[in-house]
Amino acid sequence: MNAVPAPDSGPDAGAIWHYGDPLGEQRTAETGGVLVDRSHRAVLTLTGKDRQTWLHNISSQHVSGLPDGASTENLSLDGQGRVEDHWIQTELGGTTYLDTEPWRGDPLLSYLRKMVFWSEVTPAAADLAVLSLLGPRLADPAVLDVLGLDALPDEFAAVPLASGGFVRRLPGFPAGQLELDVLVPRDESADWQQRLAQAGLRPAGVWAYEAHRVAALRPRLGVDTDERTIPHEVGWIGGPGAGAVHLDKGCYRGQETVARVHNLGKPPRMLVLLHLDGSVDRPATGDAVLAGGRSVGRLGTVVDHVDLGPIALALLKRGLPADTELATGDQASVAAAIDADSLPPVEGVGAGRLAVDRLRGR
Repeated sequence: MNAVPAPDSGPDAGAIWHYGDPLGEQRTAETGGVLVDRSHRAVLTLTGKDRQTWLHNISSQHVSGLPDGASTENLSLDGQGRVEDHWIQTELGGTTYLDTEPWRGDPLLSYLRKMVFWSEVTPAAADLAVLSLLGPRLADPAVLDVLGLDALPDEFAAVPLASGGFVRRLPGFPAGQLELDVLVPRDESADWQQRLAQAGLRPAGVWAYEAHRVAALRPRLGVDTDERTIPHEVGWIGGPGAGAVHLDKGCYRGQETVARVHNLGKPPRMLVLLHLDGSVDRPATGDAVLAGGRSVGRLGTVVDHVDLGPIALALLKRGLPADTELATGDQASVAAAIDADSLPPVEGVGAGRLAVDRLRGR
């Protein structure tokens, strides 16, 4: 196969971008099944009897009693409620697994170690590779046989692999689609990839995964977020299995901002899907998005999708109408349009704001 490396300037440097047919790989992810090597992601472990309650106190998700085999998303926020770290968390066999962006592995591990104090918990780096499987055929007997499973786990659930590691199921997109992460010892990754390919899964690059993710409106830390991002802006709100922030838990760093925005106001920005003019050069992550010559946001991930064409995620000023004419890229040379279906739902007035209005006689 003709493996093409991901751009060195991008977030997936060191990974395979595609194998010579990026749009064909995306189509197979929709109609069959693909295997994407995402082993550049960083994986950490937490061990020790206090690991769950300790992490519960310093993160945004309710994980003090996360049952064995459960997975969820989680965040570390700063004192102003801005997102510093995002990870996928899995509880299995007395160990808590965290996997995050490649460039955040060391900083997150350093932060966790500094926060241990007197708790009985040991954060460490894990030599595990992440392999992501996409497509409707992941439940085929041949694939299940390689995984050693009788059936796929439920969404946001994980089961151990006989040879070490585990397989976890995430919500697929669109409805009916399947998505699995297989975390295996790094020195066994090549063997796993070979056996999964023999079971009928087509090797695909991270381009296919990114196109799938962007179309699903799933943000990526440090790409679709910036130093000002709060969880409400990118949909990281909800309980386990429905976001990365739980609104019904005890105190943690950044909680005041989370509660204030939830109860009294609305986030200043919103994450949307943009359709881009495909006849000109692609804009880049971080480019300003303009309306009438004024900046109304920033671009996140930019990718070519097999059905949607050139698309991007963008953080835009909340309340911007779907029919607003937008431009982005070098010298605002790329026309862009908001996908109306990606706009967040119109929110009702929070309980806190209703109480304030009643006191003021409104």
